[in-house]
Amino acid sequence: MRVRTVVSAPSPGTEMLVYRGEAPPNLALDLPTLEGSFAFPIKYGYAAVGRVLDSGPAVEQLAPGDLVFVHHPHQDLFTVAAGLPVRLPEESVSPERALFAANLETALNVVHDAPLRLGETALVFGAGVVGLLVAQLLRMAGARQVLVVEPLASRRRLALAVGADEALETGEDLKERVLEATGGRGADVAVEASGAGAALRAATELVAGDGTVVVASWYGTKPVTLNLGGRFHRERIRLRSSQVGRVNPELAPRWDRTRRTKAVLGLLEDPGLRLESLISHRFAFSEAPLAPTGSWTSAPPRRLRWS
Repeated sequence: MRVRTVVSAPSPGTEMLVYRGEAPPNLALDLPTLEGSFAFPIKYGYAAVGRVLDSGPAVEQLAPGDLVFVHHPHQDLFTVAAGLPVRLPEESVSPERALFAANLETALNVVHDAPLRLGETALVFGAGVVGLLVAQLLRMAGARQVLVVEPLASRRRLALAVGADEALETGEDLKERVLEATGGRGADVAVEASGAGAALRAATELVAGDGTVVVASWYGTKPVTLNLGGRFHRERIRLRSSQVGRVNPELAPRWDRTRRTKAVLGLLEDPGLRLESLISHRFAFSEAPLAPTGSWTSAPPRRLRWS
């Protein structure tokens, strides 16, 4: 099946990690549209929205002209197996909203890995794309209070715009502010989505006793140091890894990747979910090589759209 791309979006998180050479070079790529490892040279990317051009005679579920999402590298025209494109509800989902299908899949997986109870407080480190999606989904999942920690002022403003109760700056008074916001308890659940080891250390200090820190970040080859000898040990703080390639095994009797994809399509249709505001810059595909040298006014891009 051939697909012509309408829009494609690079992620400033994982893709910057790869661009900087901070991904393990011998680690195999884990999508069927990718080949080889993270060693250079590499063709990478996983958020393409396009239209089906044509397909083989045995393909029945898709037709020419259908709008689809594909986990595929940035490319204007590509051929994939017929089972890989996900048909989009074009009447209710624009191509720009559809760009977030992959990130929403990650965010939904994170929320499924977070043992949040109705009325609890969630603390999210990092107001990038995934962090802001997680913050919104945690609210939908029943969080009474959502706090976001982010060093960049522009992203803190965005966090408040998409519904966070407070957007806190990193610094010496962060612990004091979190304790003040939570009545001295600390957060019930923390999600580390910033990619910074220092944020993971802070998360283990700012959750309540018996609280859980969900590690959504991929640190690549960057070392992360944690203090596991004090409060972490005595107060039974839990660390849980969340990776989109696997569904929470506790949910396996009811959830699989097919159901998760359908849930993401439903979320894309939800007008209450703020997505378009997470796109910071737009470039024609022909201008893509110039995009990294663009002049970011206040912060690195939240999400680029290439068309």
